[in-house]
Order: sequence, then C-alpha cells, then structure tokens
Amino acid sequence: MKILGQVAFLLLLGGIWCQNNRNAKPSKPSKKSGGNQGGESGQSPPTADLTPGNTRSTRGGGGSAETGREGASGAAGAAGAAGAARAAGQQTDEMRLHFLRNTQVTCNDGTAAGFYLKEFRGSRRWLLFLEGGWCCHSRESCDSRYQNIPRLMSSSGWPQTKRGTGILSSQAEENPHWHNANIVFIPYCSSDVWSGTGPAPTPPPRQRQGREKERETNTNTNTTEYTFMGSLIIREVIKDLVPKGIKQAKVVMLSGTSAGGTGVLLNIERVASQLQQLGAEAQVRGLVDSGWFLESKQQRSPNCPETISCSPEDAIRIGLRLWSGVVPERCRQLYKRGEEWQCFFGHKLYSTLTSPLFVVQWLFDEEQLRVENIYMGGQSLSEEQWQYIQNLGRELKNSLRDVTAVFAPSCLSHTSITRSNWMSFQVKGTSLPRALQCWDRSLEATRNNRTPAKGCPFHLVDTCQWPQCNPTCPALVDQATQQELTLPQMLVAMGLDPQKLGLDPQEDADSLASMVSNGG
Repeated sequence: MKILGQVAFLLLLGGIWCQNNRNAKPSKPSKKSGGNQGGESGQSPPTADLTPGNTRSTRGGGGSAETGREGASGAAGAAGAAGAARAAGQQTDEMRLHFLRNTQVTCNDGTAAGFYLKEFRGSRRWLLFLEGGWCCHSRESCDSRYQNIPRLMSSSGWPQTKRGTGILSSQAEENPHWHNANIVFIPYCSSDVWSGTGPAPTPPPRQRQGREKERETNTNTNTTEYTFMGSLIIREVIKDLVPKGIKQAKVVMLSGTSAGGTGVLLNIERVASQLQQLGAEAQVRGLVDSGWFLESKQQRSPNCPETISCSPEDAIRIGLRLWSGVVPERCRQLYKRGEEWQCFFGHKLYSTLTSPLFVVQWLFDEEQLRVENIYMGGQSLSEEQWQYIQNLGRELKNSLRDVTAVFAPSCLSHTSITRSNWMSFQVKGTSLPRALQCWDRSLEATRNNRTPAKGCPFHLVDTCQWPQCNPTCPALVDQATQQELTLPQMLVAMGLDPQKLGLDPQEDADSLASMVSNGG
C-alpha cells in the first residue's frame, strides 16, 4: 500500500511538470556568430510596423535615430491576422525575415545579418531599401551605440515580420506605383553608412547579452570588437535573392533614407555591376532620400572621441579606416589617399555615377541643422542661427542644380519616402509619387528609343526662399508642448521677432494660398 502511494505521488508530480512545460513560453534561441541562421527564419511571432516620421538622428553616443520612425513596435495580433490570411491563400502586406546564407557576413556584434522580403508573384520590379541610422567610428562611440540602440548593431531583437509604409507599402492607395513590386527591406546593423568591408576582429566578436556595458580588451588592429560589413551585406542580399528571381528583374531600384540614402550613393554602381555579372539585364536605379548632406561649417577638433563632437566629415574620415570602407571607384580616383571621405557627399559624388539617380531632399534638412547644433522647436534660436538656416536652403538648392531627377520641398524635416502620408508632399503641383512615376516613364522611353512625354516633371525644386513656405510641408511641432505651430509662431516661441527677420505672417499667408500650383 505504501509503494502504491509513492507511485501515485510520482505520477502526480510528473503530470504537473508536463503541464508546466506545455504552458511555458519557449525560450528564444541565442544567436551566435556564424550560427545556423542562414536562410529563412522559421518562427513567426512579433510583427513590426515600419512607422515613418520619427527619423530624427540623435547623434550623441554614435546613435541616430532614425531609430524612431524606422523602429519596431510589437504587434502580435496583427501577426496572427496575417497568418490567417496566408492560410486562406490571400496576399498579405508582411515582409518576412530571412537571414543571410553566408554566415561570415554579420552585424556589428557577430549576429547574422539579413533582410525582410515581400514577394509579388510575377513582378519583374524590385525595390531594395537600405535603413538609415548614422554611424559609429570608434570603440567609445560604438560601445555607446550598442548600449543605447542595440538593434542598429545586432539582429538579436529583430522581429520575424515587418510591414512597410510609404514606398514600402503593398497597398495601392498608399503606394500607387510600387505596391506591386518585390519589396526588400535591409535592416541597418553595420554602423558604417553601408560602406564597410572589414574582416572580423581576431578573436571574433563574442556574443553580447542585452545592454551589456563591460567589454573585453582586444589588442588587435580592430580594437572595437565589432565587425563593419555594410557593403558586404548588400552584396550577400543580392546573392540570396537570385533564387527568388532577381536575375529576371526588369528594374531594380536601390533606395534608402538618411544614412541609407548615402549608402545608395556609395553602392549603386557596385550593385549594378554585380547584377550584370550574374547575367541580369535589369536597369539599376537609385532613390536617395535625405542622404544628400553638405559639409559642416563649424570648426571642431578632428580628434573627436564621441560622435556628437564630430563633424560628419571627421566621423567618416576616422570611420573609413576602422570600417575598411569602400567608395565608388570613379570618385575615389578624384581624391588622394586619405581624402576618400569626400565621396560620401552627394554633390561631390553625383557626377561620377552612371546609374540613374533620383534625389529627394528637404531644403532645410533637420539633421543637417543638428550638425550645427540647431534644433527647431527647442528652447532658443539666435539670429545667426536663423541666418545659417536660410543659407542652408540656398546652398542645398545650388548643390542640386545639375541633378537630373530631384524633388526638393522648402521644408524643415528629415526623410519622406517611408512616411504613410508621403503622397501629400508637393512641389509645383506635383506629388513625390507622381514625380517618381514621371522619372520612371522617362527612363523607359529613353531605354526604348522613344521621346519622353511632356508635362510630366521630375526636376522639382521649390523656388520660395524660406523654411515652410511650401504649404504641403510636414507640420512643425513644439518639443515642449507637442503642439503644431506655424514658422512665425515657432520663431516667436524660440525668442525671435519674425517681422525683424523679414517675415510678415499676413503677407506670407496671402502668398501661400497659391503656392502649390504656382511654383512652390
């Protein structure tokens, strides 16, 4: 009897243990450097929206953050609905995560790099998108970036699916001309403005957990313990898309925002060459959004340990050595050794490119202003800073004069093509999607030896001289109150007199009424 009681007790314990195992959530597998993450991801939990609009780079600590707008917020319910749609054989708007088959090409921390793909069966148009997020260029700036924005250096927290917005959307209402393309989103986890070809440090980077702060000392050349392989990641993504049909593509458009836009400038010729070597006959095009920067005006120490104290050119100059960064060959030949950083600036690189390029650039780019420590909606603004803002608009406009295809509204903002309301922005009565369609038609006509249609413009630069003079600009927001303000209201809030600066609010309001249709 005593033995039977013991047996019953053991059976009861076993039943409880099994039940607990069934109810327990599976632990997330650790992603080791060079692990078995190649190919498709097998799980399908979290979904992230590619929410546009928060792409504000905070340059401190090597971070950028473009992190907000292109960031991820979980949406498990949406993932379940998408799964049901797949089961019913319906088209979903999800992009699914695929890790690179070549496990030697990784993110900064050694975790597998990858891409998100949404296929559109039968389409011969491919849209590849490079995410932005500035860079890091030293052990200190990279450690800070890893601590504060780990998703820009590691794939360990990437969701299994993403939804695109703006030009990445699969909804015709939001994306009338590219919704039916094969869409590829390439997350940014190399921190090198997509230029790096650097080998892994020796020993290879150890796996980091969460927001780990302590680092082991490495005495090798790459003392950061990070790998920088942005350009190699693009190369491997192209290779992995061959079985998906990219060799049969008619058009491949490499696009990107902010640092991703600069990445387009740096890699478009290499992508075109790679596809040609693979036997593809696709026309490769580039779409650069808010990646057309000008050099900083401030004099700073070239030995800057933190990204926030560096000018963009100094950060790139220092970073190029760390990243083993590459620039387009024809541009590199224009500059002596050590001056290759100049090829990161579109106005110096553009004339050397042979692939068609469309540039989208706000004339008063907020990230360009932040380089000069100017924050619209912040606490104060001096008259000298206001003068710099006006000069920036003129200089950006001049730098775009010889660009064949351009859309440049006179607005204070940063990035546009991934915003869900990107169709609302206009220059001279033409929206951005319409301008891209006109450019597309012109390229097709030229390719087929036809005369391009008239009345379909794609060189669109606002002619008005001050920020926000285009009524389709994104609204300015007071950082303290989160209220939308007009430019004169914003200037008053920041301690300036608009009339003293030459802005007459009533006169401006009268002229804005016809701005959209009469030339921007």
